Amino acid sequence: MRLLVVFCHPSRDSFGAAVLGQATTTLEGRGHELRIRDLYREGFDPVLTEEDWARYIAEPAANIARVQDHVTDLQWAEGLIVIYPTWYYGPPAVLKGWLDRVWLPGVSFELAQQKGRIARGKLSNIRTFVGLTTSGSPWWWLKLIGDPGRSLWTRGLRPIFNLRCRYRWCQLYSINDSSSVERAAHLEKVARALRNL
Repeated sequence: MRLLVVFCHPSRDSFGAAVLGQATTTLEGRGHELRIRDLYREGFDPVLTEEDWARYIAEPAANIARVQDHVTDLQWAEGLIVIYPTWYYGPPAVLKGWLDRVWLPGVSFELAQQKGRIARGKLSNIRTFVGLTTSGSPWWWLKLIGDPGRSLWTRGLRPIFNLRCRYRWCQLYSINDSSSVERAAHLEKVARALRNL
């Protein structure tokens, strides 16, 4: 399977980097074709500028051209894997900016044609989605508040992907208090989740 892996963490020594390493080893071992985007390492600019916004709807091709390599990867992929820490109940600003700047009209969706309708998805090529994240909060708290980070990917963006898209979510909760044994067990959980894509 052609898989786009998007990694977003500022530290090369983070547990998130260990998750990326585990994911890469597992997926390559299963024969998948990977394209890896390390947003911090490549210096991705997450800012949607005033100029970008002015042409967001009127001239989407101009905005697409500025991030064409990312758009190409997104349209090439059959599966999307995101690896990031959950901060303030969602993805880091760089990853959110990647959504703002790359998932543009004409790329990931077409604008709704009538008031009260939702946008029409254009990423029918994405048949598998995997979210690999960590959070400082315990699972019960995220459940209580509606798990906004997970909901973004598995509910909010669902209409954009293939109608039969399969979803996997693998999150290490309470990471700030986790032991080395718990982190090692989580890496094995990540490997198990990815072996059966």
